Amino acid sequence: MNKKGKIVFFAIVTVVWIFAIFYAKYRDPAYTNIDLATTELKVSSEDLVSLFLNNEKLATDTYAGKIIEIDGIVKDITFLNNRNTVLLSSKVWSSNVICDMRIDQVKIVEQLKVGQKIKIKGVCKGFLKDAVILNCKLINE
Repeated sequence: MNKKGKIVFFAIVTVVWIFAIFYAKYRDPAYTNIDLATTELKVSSEDLVSLFLNNEKLATDTYAGKIIEIDGIVKDITFLNNRNTVLLSSKVWSSNVICDMRIDQVKIVEQLKVGQKIKIKGVCKGFLKDAVILNCKLINE
């Protein structure tokens, strides 16, 4: 292969490689446009945590990777490392719902108060000690 052919070959391989990386990254449900996406399931923060604690496999099969709406009571709000997180309470003291808020929600999150009842839409990622919801947006009722 001549020099020009090698350059063209490596350029094509590079473009395909970059496309593959972006495709893998942005097809992740966490990057779903929540504004345009249809809610698949609705649940309260208390019920979501209870479901995960009672039958984690069933809850994971039901909720993980899906766009859900969660209503609950604000337990805590954190602003750390350019991440805005709202913690929704549950009946179980040690397990809650962690809602990682979108960056465009900062002003709205700053106005929230502990004890306030809210509704959030986001992508359920699963359960560790808490239910984890990403790419969250506060929903006006």
